[in-house]
Amino acid sequence: MAQSEERLAYLLVAPTFLIVVGLVVFPAFFNVWISTHRIGLDNLNEVFRAPFVGLDNYGRAVRDYAFLDALKTTLLYSFSATAVTTLAGLAVGLLLNNSFRGRGAARALFLIPYVAPLISVAYVWKWLLDPTVRGVLNWILLRLGLIAQPVSWLGTGGLALSIVILFEGWRYCPFAMLMILAQLQAIDTTLYEAAAVDGASAPRRFWSITLPELRVVLGTVFLIRLMWTFNKFDDIFLLTGGGFGTRVLPILTYEFSFRLFDFGEGSATAMILVLILSGFMVVYIRKVLRW
Repeated sequence: MAQSEERLAYLLVAPTFLIVVGLVVFPAFFNVWISTHRIGLDNLNEVFRAPFVGLDNYGRAVRDYAFLDALKTTLLYSFSATAVTTLAGLAVGLLLNNSFRGRGAARALFLIPYVAPLISVAYVWKWLLDPTVRGVLNWILLRLGLIAQPVSWLGTGGLALSIVILFEGWRYCPFAMLMILAQLQAIDTTLYEAAAVDGASAPRRFWSITLPELRVVLGTVFLIRLMWTFNKFDDIFLLTGGGFGTRVLPILTYEFSFRLFDFGEGSATAMILVLILSGFMVVYIRKVLRW
């Protein structure tokens, strides 16, 4: 009976195991293999007989004129968007931690940006920021006399990156809010009562009680969102296509592979991205999980 149950367990796990191997494990190792071979459209039908080039693809990727700019943009975008997400989540969490009429409905409304399909909210933002007078923001500002002509919000260097950062913070602030709100509700209220009796003001209670109690969850949220944002492709691609100063490393990887059709260099760029993310993962494990 025990052997029969063991065989049944392996049989039930086998489909999931095959899916994980086929969709996660094999592509990951295959990408490492591609990054050390010269693969383009000319030999795509003979990919397993492609010439081995070692680390040449990595060298070409790093020496490419666009790589350094993409790395700088990725760092600026990732840290700025993560900071906006965390601070916005903290502000909303503090607001929704208070008791007021309709608090449940307010919590549900704040989740909409996170649960709504990305392509839907991205195109709503593009409509709001349309560079012509049909754009909602341009129309409002023109009516108020604050601008003389329509502004190309997503087509101006610097401004486009700022908007992409705001979009990232707006869309993923509910994720931070949920984690922070859960920790806020776990704080012992007697701490606040004792501080109030001692005459501590609201800002003092926030700095001395709330922030120390949120230290671990804030660090967790920041590092998780930093890793996810560093690897972000779809948000920027849908809003700007990577143009106007918003080309990050995932966009550059896409361009190498599917615009220049240099799959070896594209895979090498992806592996460099993996190495950088591994550094963030080590920090997360050592500082947050304390392993």
